[in-house]
Amino acid sequence: MCKRVILLNKITPRLNNFIFQLSITMRRCFTGENIIIRKIHVVTKVFPIFERPNKKVHKTNFTPNMKKLSLFAFAMLSLIFLGGCAGIQLMTIETQEPAQVTLPANVRSILIVDNVVEQPNDVGHNKKSLGKRDYDRVKASADSISTYYTEALTQFLSEENYFDRVLLYDKPLRSDNNFWEEQPLTPEKMNELRRETNTDAVISLDKLILQTDWTDFFMQEGYMYANMTGKIHSILRAYLPTMEGHIPAVQFTDSMRWEGFDIRDEGAYADMIIPTPEQAMKQLAVFAAEKMTNVFAPHWEMQNRWYYTLPSAAMRDGEALAKDKNWTQAIEKWTAFYRSENNKLKKAKAATNIALGYEMLGQMDTAYEWITISKQLFDESTTPGSLDRKRVELYMNEIARRRDNSNKLNMQTGQ
Repeated sequence: MCKRVILLNKITPRLNNFIFQLSITMRRCFTGENIIIRKIHVVTKVFPIFERPNKKVHKTNFTPNMKKLSLFAFAMLSLIFLGGCAGIQLMTIETQEPAQVTLPANVRSILIVDNVVEQPNDVGHNKKSLGKRDYDRVKASADSISTYYTEALTQFLSEENYFDRVLLYDKPLRSDNNFWEEQPLTPEKMNELRRETNTDAVISLDKLILQTDWTDFFMQEGYMYANMTGKIHSILRAYLPTMEGHIPAVQFTDSMRWEGFDIRDEGAYADMIIPTPEQAMKQLAVFAAEKMTNVFAPHWEMQNRWYYTLPSAAMRDGEALAKDKNWTQAIEKWTAFYRSENNKLKKAKAATNIALGYEMLGQMDTAYEWITISKQLFDESTTPGSLDRKRVELYMNEIARRRDNSNKLNMQTGQ
């Protein structure tokens, strides 16, 4: 389903989640029950921890074997703008996406626990000072980073309003010093925690490894200009009494990069300051928690769509109705134009609009039928490699993805 439509020219360009401005690349692979996610981001601005600029911002879809939504949106914008905007109206929509891990329907309360050992200060941090060729090992405190992670995850899952209760266990479970050893919860411990907190399932942070690499570039006005890459690797597991030994494990690896001046004066502009390694680790932890929220709860994502405009009374009427989010009547106008028109290219554009209308109404099967018709007409009326063909192919794949996800989403939301 789609919740809201906003004309793109009425909003400013969106930042992606939390603290990054540009997503460079993304790679994912899935192995059995384990889900491995790898991403790289460029960061130039520091935002307050635990803030979510907009709960319904674009969030990367982690559904296995599906095209990445961020790449879909980027491709759409490229095709639209490279081909010129004449005859195309661009808009953004919000779509509800399913959780990656489907928990049993009777799981209505979740307990979040911290089951890691704090990373030693001398593990994972490197610095290349100005004038040096090699990195030196430096120290940075990871104190309370796992707490930031679990508190943020608890907050974000609560904000999704999917579970009836999301609780945070008030103390870490590990009391040993073996940082490198992973100790998943035993069934006995899981049941003890569930009874103590009266919850249905436990989501446990079972591994958390952080790394920072700092490079000095130059000195200006007495301040060092540097960059830093921070990396995070975490493993979350969902423990349920009904899983019969099959524990979904979510492995997450993420990298973020900052550039700026090493300034600690309170009056300095935040845009110009590079965070300390300790601050970077906190941001990484909160960012990872935001991504893991999408794994365990259905969520909203912002995506780009477009429709064609033509110098026809019916098409213009359909456009006006679409702007008012009156999709049923817009479909009627576009369908009337489609049936009365003989030009295949114009019919293809009308069919694309009709597919969009049905997508907005949540009728994915009908939307797919119309986008299939549109693709066939574009194939018959345009040259190979044309932008219209590329647009319709991308949109056809996106509707197919949403149609395939609809059953999973309906099962999770009880619709």
